[in-house]
Amino acid sequence: MELRPGYKQTELGVIPEDWVIKSLGEIGDSLIGLTYAPSDVQPHGVLVLRSSNVFEGALRFEDNVYVEMDIPERIMVRTGDILICVRNGSRDLIGKCAKIDEHAHGMTFGAFMAVFRTRFHSFVYRQFQSDLIKRQIHEHLGATINQITNKSLNSFRVTLPSDEAEQEAIAEALSDADALIESLKQLLAKKRNLKQGAMQELLTGKKRLPGFSGAWAEFSFGELFDFYPTATNARSDLSDSGDTYYVHYGDIHTQHHTHLNFEKATVPRIDRQLCQNAALLRNGDWIIVDASEDFDGVAKAVEVLGLGRDEVAVAGLHTFLLREKTATFAPHFKGHLRNLNSLHDQLLRVATGMKVFGVSKTALKNVRLPVPSQAEQSAIAAFLSDMDAEITALESKLEKVRQIKQGMMQELLTGNIRLV
Repeated sequence: MELRPGYKQTELGVIPEDWVIKSLGEIGDSLIGLTYAPSDVQPHGVLVLRSSNVFEGALRFEDNVYVEMDIPERIMVRTGDILICVRNGSRDLIGKCAKIDEHAHGMTFGAFMAVFRTRFHSFVYRQFQSDLIKRQIHEHLGATINQITNKSLNSFRVTLPSDEAEQEAIAEALSDADALIESLKQLLAKKRNLKQGAMQELLTGKKRLPGFSGAWAEFSFGELFDFYPTATNARSDLSDSGDTYYVHYGDIHTQHHTHLNFEKATVPRIDRQLCQNAALLRNGDWIIVDASEDFDGVAKAVEVLGLGRDEVAVAGLHTFLLREKTATFAPHFKGHLRNLNSLHDQLLRVATGMKVFGVSKTALKNVRLPVPSQAEQSAIAAFLSDMDAEITALESKLEKVRQIKQGMMQELLTGNIRLV
């Protein structure tokens, strides 16, 4: 393929003629982290940056370790240092990094981390986020060792504009993209918090929508619902080609939230003959998971929506299938109830287990729910659905901006697009 004017072919791909290829060892220093004993860990002292302090390319301080000991000045982090995870039980986490800012200046870092120190830090930090460095990390990991050595780190090669002004321009453009991503994340967090607050007030009757007043009724699950049999199949029985949709409890934990809309969700299938004893689902059914490995997932539930007239579906292993004895709830309303704090508190009180927390059918039948009129339920559900739609739109926008930034990074860090 003919090269564009002003570009050259290198072992790292096509780059501008005035760019160079350097190993990290030629342009900076790789520093090994601090080794410390359990007795050195104290409630206060110097904070040791670890893998848990790096999240999505930035520093966070929610899981901190402090030590009181003599620490060499060389491994006290400085503004502009690039902090890198070089050893971890999960291979996917090796290479994740963050740039040290003024808030972290003077901290140190642990033995499973490394710091790369260079005067070209603004540009090189972006190279650590790119496929160029990630490929080299993968090549050096080997088949069994989840670690990058200092020797390997120094050998990694990067493309580098000869003009430092171009380096800074590229870094600034990508920083602007990061700033937009961060602003969208903060807005999304704000919208989620607003929804959570509104939900707690609306679902308890503390706040009423215009046109509604009067006391709510209260019923137990046993008064409201019949419990129907569910399937007991393992994930290995599922496929993409069975004649029956199978709602797996693991998917409720990880993929489906509040509502399971069969018109939109991807649901595995099973042959009906393998789960003949399970009741067939109907729109409006409430599926509740009976076990969880954490408190947040105890009795997580979804309301069934969008199931076509000719579509067949069952609830699977570790679930309860609840169906209203008489028409009590407006469509879409039940799906929001699992997020009600007072309901979750009741479920936690009746949950049992040490490592896996479960809720029995007997206990569930005694849990109580506040129930407004169906007209008020419909209004609440519509209000919350509008908030969900706004959050979903923001999530889509955030994902699109992240993809655009990734594309920008590929184009800018290879010199395919020039800024100067």
